[in-house]
Amino acid sequence: MATTVRRAVLNLPAAPLGPENPLPVLRAPADAHTLDERSREGLPRDMARQIGYEPLRSLLPVRLRDGYRRHRRESAFEAVVLENAHLRVTVLPGLGGRVHSLVHVPTGRELLYRNPVFQPANFALNGAWFSGGIEWNIGATGHTTLSCAPLHAALVPAPDGGVMVRLWEWERLRDLPFQVDLWLPEDSGFLYVGVRVRNPHERPAPVYWWSNTAVPEDPGTRVLAPADEAWHFGYERSLRRIPVPRWEDQDRTYPLRSEYPADFFYEVPEGTRPWIASLDDGGRGLVQTSTARLRGRKLFVWGSGEGGRRWQEWLTEPGTGGYAEIQAGLARTQLEHVRLEAGAEFSWLEAYGPLAADPGPVHGPDWPAARRAAEEALAAALPAERVDEAYEAWRGCADTEPGERLATGSGWGALEVLCGGFHLPGTPFEESGLGEAQAPWLELWRTGVFPAPRRVAPPGPSLVAPHWRDMLETAPADPLTEYHLGVAQWHAGDVAQAVRSWERGLKLAPSRWPLLRCLAVADALAGDTARAAQRYAEAFEDLAEESRGGEPWTAAESALGREAMTALLAADRLPAARAVWDRLRPALREEGRFRLLAARLLAAEGHAGAARRVFEDGFELADLREGEEILSEVWSRTTHRPLPATYDFRMRPPT
Repeated sequence: MATTVRRAVLNLPAAPLGPENPLPVLRAPADAHTLDERSREGLPRDMARQIGYEPLRSLLPVRLRDGYRRHRRESAFEAVVLENAHLRVTVLPGLGGRVHSLVHVPTGRELLYRNPVFQPANFALNGAWFSGGIEWNIGATGHTTLSCAPLHAALVPAPDGGVMVRLWEWERLRDLPFQVDLWLPEDSGFLYVGVRVRNPHERPAPVYWWSNTAVPEDPGTRVLAPADEAWHFGYERSLRRIPVPRWEDQDRTYPLRSEYPADFFYEVPEGTRPWIASLDDGGRGLVQTSTARLRGRKLFVWGSGEGGRRWQEWLTEPGTGGYAEIQAGLARTQLEHVRLEAGAEFSWLEAYGPLAADPGPVHGPDWPAARRAAEEALAAALPAERVDEAYEAWRGCADTEPGERLATGSGWGALEVLCGGFHLPGTPFEESGLGEAQAPWLELWRTGVFPAPRRVAPPGPSLVAPHWRDMLETAPADPLTEYHLGVAQWHAGDVAQAVRSWERGLKLAPSRWPLLRCLAVADALAGDTARAAQRYAEAFEDLAEESRGGEPWTAAESALGREAMTALLAADRLPAARAVWDRLRPALREEGRFRLLAARLLAAEGHAGAARRVFEDGFELADLREGEEILSEVWSRTTHRPLPATYDFRMRPPT
């Protein structure tokens, strides 16, 4: 059977993504993967250096995706299907290029954990993320900001004369273009994935990459990798070296034998073939291997505790089987970023396919024998030299210009290529891809003037790279330009200049709330909670007066209302917090995020019983953040009773 590539439609119960949050993300990301300072002592020198190299200071210029809900309806997603006699691969270009399904055709067996629903949750760096399949994480520690975003996709000639699917986009946190080429040779039992990250700039750039594969989690499932040690990272934020497979009297290579969610980053010895496999009690499952560039391997487990089980339900439907994640990355751990020199690139080839090994040694007590059984099965199914040969063959096609287009990504890459004059063979970002979001920035580049909007609306997205900041500094200083300039200066770490720009803009701004909100964030981070609260109150009052109908305004009220109430509660400005609540649209008050704020406000006002009844009446916090414990914290202010299981998302032992 020759390899075929076809378009398809995937129907899933899906929650809508909703609008982007229009407020610029001025605070550092609330990252559950920040390392405790004490854990840095005694780390290998290269690991310590890469953990300290260019950590993400903010999400700018990316916006938050937090407008999703939890009410699902049947929805259609455009898909691309690659198939030969051995594998059927379903890819979703509109959702970060996720490989949704990888089916072993002869047996009909699904090799991945395939989520039966599309349910965004707050796990990506910028919010919306969903579980299942194989995802491509680029940017910085965490799930990529492109998790729920469209990528460019097209057909490209494959090295064997067939066809492969190319996905590409411009990653905006680090300003780097990348591509992912999916290639299923005619008689191959493995899917090949060629990846390239390029740095077209005249300065080095930090790079992060982890390919993340969700696999079914059963009591008999064991994850194997070529390592005798691992780095354990839990949500208590400590990193420590532990033995593999047994640690604290449990074999941690079985995902359900850990109680709490945790990462196990395997210490794969230099020069060893990199691979990781998830095999069931019969010795069957999925293996991932690669060329040497992709050195890291990791197991993520949700664990058997109540919090991990609750998260598993939250990300899909009750009664659905759980999953673990096997991952592969550029560094040993996901806390590290790797330096990519100016004008250089990183590239490698990955392979995904079925593996069948002798279940006796695979599940036996002898760890070296278990590893050896998996390694021998992998060598028989896909020798290491064949992966290296496939990589060299793919490199000869990496610059080939795409043919038939399958999907369209964002226009941001087109803007950067046009303004920067970059030449990127194989990943075209054509000027025709520019859209409404890029239009004012294109005019700034062409005329030196940032245009006034044609209608009253919340400000569009800001750009913050040095060349855009330079253009804003020389543009006429109207309030909207000062607003965007302040955001760019803030991103560069020039807080004082950013505040001056926002204060200058405020003097003449017909719309004051965007500038007041930026100044409120600056006050809060400077420790002036009283002034921050006052500015938030003024900002929300101004927005409420100016707001019109429609989704952008509702999104602005929701975002600013949440921030304002949180700041006012922190400053003990309870009447002002109540005033914000009273001015919210009734539909917003029914959302889970505002039900929680209502409980916090009632508890602060001394009405613990009323606050507890908010929980008892039931609500869902759609955008609960990974590792966040706000539900248990607020509940504990209302009662000494145990936290109801439906609100228990705790990911670490009690402290």
